[in-house]
Amino acid sequence: MPETASAGPRRTGPANLKAMAAQEIRRRVFSGQLRAGAKIDQEALADELGISKLPIREALITLDHEGVVEHIARRGAFVARMTRDDIRDHYRVFGVVSGLAAERAAKNLSPESLQALHDLADRMESAADRAEQERLNFEFHRRINYAADSRRLLSLLGMLSKTVSHGFYEAHEDWPDKARDDHRLILDALSARSAARARTLVEKHLADAGERAVALLEKQGFWNR
Repeated sequence: MPETASAGPRRTGPANLKAMAAQEIRRRVFSGQLRAGAKIDQEALADELGISKLPIREALITLDHEGVVEHIARRGAFVARMTRDDIRDHYRVFGVVSGLAAERAAKNLSPESLQALHDLADRMESAADRAEQERLNFEFHRRINYAADSRRLLSLLGMLSKTVSHGFYEAHEDWPDKARDDHRLILDALSARSAARARTLVEKHLADAGERAVALLEKQGFWNR
């Protein structure tokens, strides 16, 4: 799920610089620009981003915890070697937590909120621009997640969403149709207050996304040596 664009002036505080650096390193890793096993040149990256090395170091600590990079004593930070199953597992875990949120949402969503989800699904299907479809997809899932009314689930989803592949609507010709069908099934379950079915459908939706993420990374040469 992609991040939405922020409104207003861009903040440049320490936390924001760390987040910016982490996102840029993730982008380079998952686009294949930084290959598995490659050493991350902190000084060069800081120069390119126009920031000090401190937020770079802090970002690398975060990415180490995420499994995107690994620190080797007295040698530095390197891009971690991730297998196809690592990617699939990440999406399955993401699906489990998202499924829990959907299960809660099925009980919590008001009629007005359900209608808003139906409206989003309609807009997603009629949108011609793939980037707009993906933005609406993010909003669709965000509303379901927030309807769970669980700070813990939202915190976990926030962490998990940072390392998922984006660009599904642009990279996979069949994904818009697949997402449309999945979203309608999820909406039917939510509207019927079928919590268990909503959970199962969301879990499968994200597991299927994991398979497409592997295909997308293959296409980008992520595992090419």
